[in-house]
Amino acid sequence: MDNILETERLSKSYDGKINALEDCSFSLNKGEICAIVGESGSGKTTLLRLIAGLERPNNGCIKINGKLVSSDTQITPPQKRQIGMVFQDYALFPHMTVEQNIRFGLKNASNTKINDLLSLIKMNSYAKAYPSELSGGQEQRVALARTLVLKPNLLLLDEPFSNLDIGLKSELRKEIQSIVKELNTSLIFITHDLYDAIEIADRVIFLKDGVMLQNSTVNDFVKTENKEIKKMISNLKLNANQLLNLMESKN
Repeated sequence: MDNILETERLSKSYDGKINALEDCSFSLNKGEICAIVGESGSGKTTLLRLIAGLERPNNGCIKINGKLVSSDTQITPPQKRQIGMVFQDYALFPHMTVEQNIRFGLKNASNTKINDLLSLIKMNSYAKAYPSELSGGQEQRVALARTLVLKPNLLLLDEPFSNLDIGLKSELRKEIQSIVKELNTSLIFITHDLYDAIEIADRVIFLKDGVMLQNSTVNDFVKTENKEIKKMISNLKLNANQLLNLMESKN
């Protein structure tokens, strides 16, 4: 598969002293879903903003489809990268309907194209609804469709599941995975929740204090010998077992 994205030795400092991201190199294949995992302050958001073109690296470079878009001396604006980004607050226009929000990104979009996207996100019956009438999961899907109408080569999602109830998270994860795979686009999303990564990602990048400790497939990620990651996975299993035991005790 061809690389859609390559980062080479990316570093970013906001104060000129401490690197928020240090020497980060990885590539993403077309059609892959990549989760960037880490705690607050690990460098996840910095990496996403660098890829989007919202920040310029102090060192290193970024290539999209083989074309240099970022280095310490040049930067291609976000709107010229063929990248779609969905922010954590979704940023829907409250005075516009679902259909109008989706159409906004592409003024000449045909009704057929809009209807196809509404079908893809399972929101046909909500075309005339306003954002205030939608659930968090529905807003997320509309924000995704508004980005997809522009046919981006790469999707970037900022903590896409953090504002959702536990019951909705798994459903939306699977829906986003299905949409991305059906369109054969590529996706990078950041999260602090390992469940998000393990359930839908093909590749996981684990950051801590701005340093990439792991870049691997999901299978290799859960088998890693890295102490930090093993501890996270151990806690995940412990929490799951405690929940199961609690549920069994109630029966």
